[in-house]
Amino acid sequence: MQFIKNLNYIITNFFTVWIIVFALFAFYYPDYFSGLTGLIVPTLGIIMFGMGMTLTVDDFRRVLTRPKDIYIGVLLQYLLMPLGAFILVKVFNLNQFLAAGIILLGSCPGGTASNVITYLARGDLALSVTLTSVSTLLSPVFIPVLMYFYASQWIDVPVLKLLISSFQIVIIPVILGLTVRAILKEKAVAFNEILPSVSTVSIIFIVGVIVAANSESISSTGPKILLIVILHNLFGLIAGFYIAKLSGMDNKKAKTISIEVGMQNSGLAVALANLHFSTLAALPAAVSSV
Repeated sequence: MQFIKNLNYIITNFFTVWIIVFALFAFYYPDYFSGLTGLIVPTLGIIMFGMGMTLTVDDFRRVLTRPKDIYIGVLLQYLLMPLGAFILVKVFNLNQFLAAGIILLGSCPGGTASNVITYLARGDLALSVTLTSVSTLLSPVFIPVLMYFYASQWIDVPVLKLLISSFQIVIIPVILGLTVRAILKEKAVAFNEILPSVSTVSIIFIVGVIVAANSESISSTGPKILLIVILHNLFGLIAGFYIAKLSGMDNKKAKTISIEVGMQNSGLAVALANLHFSTLAALPAAVSSV
């Protein structure tokens, strides 16, 4: 057990280091990763299954006990980030695939990494977990609708296929995780010890594959995409915080809303972009992970 804790510490606490190291390796030696794009969706399924394993009934009960906080968080998530992405795409005049990738990233729910950041920032962790859960479960509906509304002028948006893929990648693994946790009960706590490492390694792998598949494009568009992703995140973080404050939330809740709105599930964006658009469309999400 101590070995697992030590391994978790090394993998999760140096997450940024591993991401950068593997992204650089994939960029300079793309042949090792570029042929593995078919593993992106199953890998993301593992991450979503792990998310389901960490959820409890209390996480969903808070929707009824704190409806205002949840409503504001989810509304800002799906209102601000797609709109911000659309504005940035217009300002920077991106090509059709990069435009679709940025808007897809903005249309995705918050990721589980936001829960970790909320904890480190001394935010409202319970609110963060519930917001991530609710926005994730709503994503199969919101993603295709938002993509059609914002991105259809650049690219053909397969709304029904996006809905089905989102359901398969998100809802089914999460429900399986919830079911396994309900069956295992107390035993699930021990299993959950390794989930942070599994999710971390999975994200690192996905980023490596997408960076490798776009190694040539990164040389020409990488700096611009990095700037756009940073501006997109900053927009969500800042707007989320101040709108939450204006709604009457204290600093702790406002920080949580800020993080939840400003951080997207980039792994989901990578998987959907790679499935329905192109590996180039997945580049913004990969850069966002880094």
